[in-house]
Amino acid sequence: MQLVINALDLREAFLQWNEELKQAKPAETKEESYLSAQETADKLGVDVSTLWRWNKSGYLKKIKVGNKTRYRESDIIKLMEG
Repeated sequence: MQLVINALDLREAFLQWNEELKQAKPAETKEESYLSAQETADKLGVDVSTLWRWNKSGYLKKIKVGNKTRYRESDIIKLMEG
């Protein structure tokens, strides 16, 4: 099988692809924030031991950053929204 593409078609394809990437980028570039266990507990109105229990059950998973425990703010917002 042989595929023949002229330079103008190739250029147009790359320009269209680049435009699609630019449109999709704002949603992907949002930086994730992480909260400590105490900040998370305060925001959710629960005790830190509840966060430990929720992690064990899979309800709200913790993230280890080095030797520190953090929680994704996007996960916390999802819990608060219901």
